[in-house]
Amino acid sequence: MQKKRIIVCDAIHQRGLDMLSESEDIEFIDASAEPKDKLLEMVGEYDVAITRSSTDVDQKFIDAAKNLKAVVRAGVGVDNVDIEGCSKNGIIVMNVPTANTIAAVELTMAHMLAAARSFPNANNHLKLERIWKREKWYGIELKDKKLGIIGFGNIGSRVGKRALAFEMDVLAYDPYIDPSKATDLGVAYTNNFDDILACDFITIHTPKNTETIDIINSAEIAKMKDGVRLINCARGGLYNEDALYDGLSSSKIAYAGIDVFIKEPAINNKLLDLENISVTPHLGANTKESQEKIATQAADQAMSAVRGTSYPNALNLPIKENEMPAFVKPYLELAQKIGYLAAQINVGYIKSLQIEAEGEIADYLNSLTTFALVGSLKESLGEKINYVNAEFVAKEKMIDVSNKKVSNLSEYKNKIKIKLTTDKDTIAIGGTIFSDTIEKIVSINEIKLDFKPKGKMVFFSNQDKPGVIAKITKIMSDNAINIADFRLGRDSHGGALAVVLTDETVSKDLLSTLKAIEECNWVSYASI
Repeated sequence: MQKKRIIVCDAIHQRGLDMLSESEDIEFIDASAEPKDKLLEMVGEYDVAITRSSTDVDQKFIDAAKNLKAVVRAGVGVDNVDIEGCSKNGIIVMNVPTANTIAAVELTMAHMLAAARSFPNANNHLKLERIWKREKWYGIELKDKKLGIIGFGNIGSRVGKRALAFEMDVLAYDPYIDPSKATDLGVAYTNNFDDILACDFITIHTPKNTETIDIINSAEIAKMKDGVRLINCARGGLYNEDALYDGLSSSKIAYAGIDVFIKEPAINNKLLDLENISVTPHLGANTKESQEKIATQAADQAMSAVRGTSYPNALNLPIKENEMPAFVKPYLELAQKIGYLAAQINVGYIKSLQIEAEGEIADYLNSLTTFALVGSLKESLGEKINYVNAEFVAKEKMIDVSNKKVSNLSEYKNKIKIKLTTDKDTIAIGGTIFSDTIEKIVSINEIKLDFKPKGKMVFFSNQDKPGVIAKITKIMSDNAINIADFRLGRDSHGGALAVVLTDETVSKDLLSTLKAIEECNWVSYASI
């Protein structure tokens, strides 16, 4: 029997290579030292590729990889992988999301200790300048200080446990978890972000998405106590770097520990000019143990994929046109978008997700449910959620998932509706496909609408009274927000819902201004 073939495109730990070489049914080649143009000539002969950040799985790579069935990204990030392109070509994309957990947790604690005691500065003062000046380096103790953790998932929760060992007072903020996930560990939980801003130390452990980019900016820093200490070992851009620089320069922020930057390598970043900051060059996964785990898990996943037994941590689901009717794929994509939209409008810990379908599309309810789950969990989990683990993650989070076929009583040949319930509220969004490919949202909470789920959108629910539209448009104009489209729907109970599509991103402060309109019931912002 012909052996299955694996190509290793970038350098991984030797233990991973050993695992591949020890498998008698697999032939592999370590091509990590090959020039990239030569790699493109080679990859077409292999069934599975293992890559890291040095190899772009772009269209050129995909076109060259004629026989490729799967790509394993040895690490968490998949920014250099064209997932959509892989899906269209039937290539499964997998990553290794948990191998660097402990490394990232311990680096966070190292930065926290550095922020408390200025160890890097004291080291340089003595070692490089040969100055012995103890009185210059008075720090503070972690004991009895309040630590605010933004994002209490796999990494944030472990940081919390270690901070408790330092006898810190730990507070978690994560609207996408059941509060018991924190309180069961002895960590306090809050759904008020301002409580985090009042802490002595703040660390962040969230995915990078529209909600978390610049989650700490000038307005948030102004609310913090003088002398606050900030840590970011998660993603560059979660803290606004200009605001961070200003806060450190004015000593509003006493110290910061930063491992990640918006643009890397960050050799010219102005934050490096400041004394009251410790910086590292994105070392979250840089331990011997972590690198070995990444390599062995990547090798194990590649072997499973090449044998066709399983696809652990798959981030996509190849849809082959010959396996289902052509009309189904647009509805799957629509279900995922509606789930994502619902989770942005109705932010909170998801308690249940229900999907209804009418027409021929109802025969594909299970697939629709998977795509809707991935969309609804994407807002909180980012790249950690995928089509393979969606059902498992839902069970783990105790989300009640259901689907049902309903009678085709609407004016549409096919229609789907997703009902998402969180600890805050319930929202139901209906959609259909026009002209085979045009996605449309046709209802929200039974209010009829007609708009494409794409772009920057403000959702404004209000009492149906004269003058409300004028108030909305004036606020938009006063804040230099250009309105690209304005869709309005009304119910029979004196309620109305406006969907305002904008050219610019809408800030939290502007949403607060809209919410202050007397007739407003609720307002939300979403981006697709």
